[in-house]
Amino acid sequence: MQLENGKKIYFASDLHLGAPNYEESLKRERHFVKWLEEIRHDAAEIFIVGDLFDFWFEYKKAVPRGFVRVLGKLAEIVDSGIPIHMFTGNHDMWIFDYLPQEIGVTLYRKPIEREWDGKKFLIGHGDGLGPGDHGYKFIKKVFSNPFLQWSFARLHPNFGIGLADYFSKKSRAKTGDDDAVFLGEENEWLVIYCKEVLKKEHFDFFIFGHRHLPLNIELKPDSHYINLGDWIQYFTYGEFDGETMELKDYPFPKN
Repeated sequence: MQLENGKKIYFASDLHLGAPNYEESLKRERHFVKWLEEIRHDAAEIFIVGDLFDFWFEYKKAVPRGFVRVLGKLAEIVDSGIPIHMFTGNHDMWIFDYLPQEIGVTLYRKPIEREWDGKKFLIGHGDGLGPGDHGYKFIKKVFSNPFLQWSFARLHPNFGIGLADYFSKKSRAKTGDDDAVFLGEENEWLVIYCKEVLKKEHFDFFIFGHRHLPLNIELKPDSHYINLGDWIQYFTYGEFDGETMELKDYPFPKN
């Protein structure tokens, strides 16, 4: 696909809306909506690369309350003709058909390949890729089990959503500090994963989230691993203009 002159591809991930509490989440949600409004004038496509929500579960007739500003803005952008692609993350893997049906986003559960202006991209949230993290990989299989999803849906939404939201916040509180530490290329699972992929197939850019660290690592002279950071501490995003892929920030107002 060739980008039109002046058009760009945008990437963002790890907003974790709903955390750490309603008040702080609302401030970040408004900030993200402001960014969406600013980029829509030159956006060819927008990718939300996982964990838009700190927790999400869809019952057949109910969804988590809140998030009306970001959902409304996403719907408005899609209705204007700009495609929005959304990946499930490890915190919102229980997104099913509500957002694709009501908003019109295209939903992905695994990494995808895309190509613009001769540049090849591999895009995904990043959870469960590479070596290690066997505990999470097991939990992901459990949470992805259709029978267990059906069983959870039998719980009353007030109890089920409340329970899952509690454990989601507890998980973030426990691991949040670890996410902010760069482990070195030899220990970063996604770097290892990208290098293994490159042995079989070339990609100019690997675009992932999940780590909550803005990273741009040269894997070899014509290939980069880019982690999008987050919209909790860094407020960073990716921008591709057909030639250059950059990490930029959209600073959160101090007041």
